[in-house]
Amino acid sequence: MPDSKLQVIPLGGLGDFGMNSMAIRYGDDIIVIDAGMMFPEAELLGVDIVTPDFTFLEDNREHVRALVLTHGHEDHIGAVPFLLSRVNVPVYGTPFTLALAERRLDEHSKKLKDYKLIEVQPGGKFETGPFKVEFIHVTHSIVSACAIAITTPLGVIIHTGDFKVDGSPTDNLPFDLHAFAEYGKRGVLLLMSDSTNIDRPGYTESERAVQPRLEQIFRTTERRLIISCFSSSIHRLQTILDLAKENGRKVAFLGRSLNDVTEIAHDLGFLRIPDSLLLRPQDIMGHQASKTCVVVSGTQGEPMSAMSRVAVDSHKNLSLEPGDTVVLSARMIPGNEKPIYRMINHCARRGAEIIHGSMNPPVHVSGHASAEELKLIINLVKPKYFVPLHGEYRQLKKHAALAESLRHDRFGGSFVLETGESLEIDEQGARKGAKVPVGRVCIDSGSVDEVVEDIIIRDRRHLSEDGFVLPIVAIDKQTGMIEGQPEIVTRGFISTDESPLIKEAELIVARTLESSNAEERSDWGVMQEKIRVDLKRFLTKQTSRRPLIVPVILEV
Repeated sequence: MPDSKLQVIPLGGLGDFGMNSMAIRYGDDIIVIDAGMMFPEAELLGVDIVTPDFTFLEDNREHVRALVLTHGHEDHIGAVPFLLSRVNVPVYGTPFTLALAERRLDEHSKKLKDYKLIEVQPGGKFETGPFKVEFIHVTHSIVSACAIAITTPLGVIIHTGDFKVDGSPTDNLPFDLHAFAEYGKRGVLLLMSDSTNIDRPGYTESERAVQPRLEQIFRTTERRLIISCFSSSIHRLQTILDLAKENGRKVAFLGRSLNDVTEIAHDLGFLRIPDSLLLRPQDIMGHQASKTCVVVSGTQGEPMSAMSRVAVDSHKNLSLEPGDTVVLSARMIPGNEKPIYRMINHCARRGAEIIHGSMNPPVHVSGHASAEELKLIINLVKPKYFVPLHGEYRQLKKHAALAESLRHDRFGGSFVLETGESLEIDEQGARKGAKVPVGRVCIDSGSVDEVVEDIIIRDRRHLSEDGFVLPIVAIDKQTGMIEGQPEIVTRGFISTDESPLIKEAELIVARTLESSNAEERSDWGVMQEKIRVDLKRFLTKQTSRRPLIVPVILEV
């Protein structure tokens, strides 16, 4: 197909953090890299998670050949069940990544029964349609992370996924710089690279950098040691297990995600757990405090997480006591500062010492490349075109400028895309193409159909800001006459239903009923709307607020 063009279509993850998903199309064939989710902002009331809108893939389902996963973080695999429920295609990934994705899929087993997961080891390859795909091992804060190299009829595309160039990883599996260099020698059409830490100069510290601080904490802590870290940080968990053994402490895991991920990592050989080291959660409080280490999930202060429950003394297996040490071995995700500090304050009230934040040596290091590592990858790959990924717009812009400053002889330019903006490449060059329908889908896992419509979120916001007013009217079924005085019940609108304002509002409803003719009173729909309009006019004038008004008419 000499006249076919290559299209790069971001479905999520450009312009914000999370919901990472990228479609690549050549002719009538599409492959998708990642299908991630994000946690909702505060204004998305009652929403559990947010996923990309996969309408574009649904509309082109007969052309979608595969879903390729770079690694197992939720912002890259969390929406896999929602994508496969609409477009069921084979999913390719490393064994660990697919095991985490399968855990997600099993939660939706009623809807998904026949999905196909195909394991590819780092360094492995597969072909689908016109695409030849290779997995390149990279280092990150989770094991088995890979960049994806896609050979297309027009040239090679490299998608880095999330990465940092760790020269001394704790599992001794180094970043595969050689593969990047080899592709660079052969010629790369397009590089798409992680922008998360573009604002940080220099190099990101190795995961080994946290070991000295953790060693010191294990040596100096006299009572119970509680460490909270991301459940996917297998390298960090291995360090904790090794130090616990060296210091004669038993280890207990608290938190569903932590138990699930450690079980998967242990089964696949990524986590070594020394014999007789584990302590059952129910035995924590009965075990000698100075010989106990508890690893707890919930670093971000999520309300029902294990760490949040421990902080407010509502966890059935662990109560903080004076002299215990709590270590938060994770970064604060922007926007989560308030709940995290609230959790820290609760721990402090229980008399625990809290260790968190920036220090030297550190108690946490990032899993994302800083500016010098990003330069290194661009210089190794020497792409013709460059697209920054994974970050807010200012970060994408800065990363694109970095690529421009490193331009080489065949460099054709950088393109800053936002979600839904496509890039088209053909024999004549590259340019921004047509936009595709994108957006976000709000998921409430407790609701009947899961997807929360915008109108529902609007109503929830309305209720949270102005409350609701319930005018209740009793009507005689035989005569259509009003029985007794209308009654008004409010929630979130005014402090008491006995206020003069409410009494006056009840009179407004009574007047509306009296002024209506018999025919109107026999039509409940008409009466409900008349009551709503008159009451809305009165309450808005009196209070400048607009509560949700839901008239209720009872037949007696």
